[in-house]
Amino acid sequence: MTEEARTSEPKTAPVLSVVGPGEGETIVLGTTRMRVLEDGSHTGHRLAIAESVLAPHTQGPPQHRHGLHDEGFYVLSGTVRFTVGDEDHEATTGTLVMVPPGTPHTFANLTDQPAVLLSTFTPDLYVQYFRDLQEVLADGRPLTPQANIDAMGHYATEPATDRA
Repeated sequence: MTEEARTSEPKTAPVLSVVGPGEGETIVLGTTRMRVLEDGSHTGHRLAIAESVLAPHTQGPPQHRHGLHDEGFYVLSGTVRFTVGDEDHEATTGTLVMVPPGTPHTFANLTDQPAVLLSTFTPDLYVQYFRDLQEVLADGRPLTPQANIDAMGHYATEPATDRA
């Protein structure tokens, strides 16, 4: 074995993570309830996973783009409209939407039924964004568009005002 291979081996054994039904960190942002299933602490910060329930008629975040991470959405139930630039995509149960860095996007549940998404963040850095937004609300401050933009800026994310 080369010296390079020896130094890149993990120093400790990986720890299995099991999150059962009803477990995990809950983040509530208005009409959206997120359950963090993996915040990156068990994946070397390579991957985070969350389940989100979007109430009926829930508008998503302003259209934005991530500079440093991929974001994936798997629709577990319901229908979610994804807007990428000027193009809309109706994602129904069983649809996977992958958003690479730099791609402007947003999503919304425009239906009369809840929608449930399983989301991935690679790497995990964006989970803290949701925690930051929850802290704004917990402090009694309004979740204004500017507060949202300010929080995004901490995680290599910016509004996609040009929608290009």
